[in-house]
Amino acid sequence: MQITFLGTGTSQGIPVIGSTHPVCLSKDPKDKRLRASVLIQKDDFQLVIDCGPDFRMQMLNANINRLDGILFTHEHADHTAGLDDIRQFSRRNGALPLYGHTRVLENLKHRFDYIFNDAIIYKGKPTASLQVISNKAFTVNGQLVLPIDVKHGDLQVFGYRIDDFAYLTDISYISEKEKVKLKDLKVLVVDALRIDPHPTHFNLQKALDLVQDVQPDRAYFTHISHKLGFHKQVQKQLPKSVFLAYDGLEISL
Repeated sequence: MQITFLGTGTSQGIPVIGSTHPVCLSKDPKDKRLRASVLIQKDDFQLVIDCGPDFRMQMLNANINRLDGILFTHEHADHTAGLDDIRQFSRRNGALPLYGHTRVLENLKHRFDYIFNDAIIYKGKPTASLQVISNKAFTVNGQLVLPIDVKHGDLQVFGYRIDDFAYLTDISYISEKEKVKLKDLKVLVVDALRIDPHPTHFNLQKALDLVQDVQPDRAYFTHISHKLGFHKQVQKQLPKSVFLAYDGLEISL
């Protein structure tokens, strides 16, 4: 399995528009972050988790021309606003399967009504099939996917485990029951927004606490804001098997 970090930034990305924060002015490419998303490839299987407003550029950067589906963590714009750009995939391969909680898919139907309303007909619109999931394992083209139910403030969010890889973003709480799903991982990816505590995201310390608790072989932090600090400086402070992810990073397991 190969994982490509398509984006590792928070909702505004880095640099933030108009910001003069030192991290936003950094020349280090690892400090420039598109909105959070990952590409999962295994044999002939290709799946993306979330498609935010940078989705088009992320697909171009990764040279992707086919997807087997998109898994949605939740409905916030930084994880869904690129949905219109699935049109090239649906033109080539037919309606693209979109997997998510009922609430999330209903939100997409409302915000992107022209995609899902059969009465709205024009040649260029994308096509998609909505696949409702719950907190139970399901398959995508024969690949088992295990949802992980977490909280983002008061909002329910799904993380996902595929084989020995798990991805959790926009998380502020995970129950002990759901933590069991994170045992014996080769790679854990988890939200680490900033240094200071945050009401709806893990900060750096909470992300480290989860890594200590579930003991993956390796951990990568994502959904990073400029307030976490410079990539190189933060990385030097992390344990040996813990890494800050960055846009374009490819890992294998």
